[in-house]
Amino acid sequence: MAVADEIEARLVAEWPGAEVSVRNDSTSHAGHMGDDGSGESHFHVTIAAPALGDMSRVARHRAVHAALGPDLIGRIHALALDIR
Repeated sequence: MAVADEIEARLVAEWPGAEVSVRNDSTSHAGHMGDDGSGESHFHVTIAAPALGDMSRVARHRAVHAALGPDLIGRIHALALDIR
């Protein structure tokens, strides 16, 4: 499974009904530090989930990282989050 698909699946599993968009930005970073050549190292995630709305910014980011899990986070070099 592609990393972008895995990110989306885990976030939707954690917050059913959430609007999730995952964009693979890896090609924009080809040749830069952190580019492992896989084409799956840099991602931008937009998520709108009511359950995240009352949390502080730091708490929302921690919740997303926890939902993705250390195994998936460990395979990603850069993760930009837009949480609504």
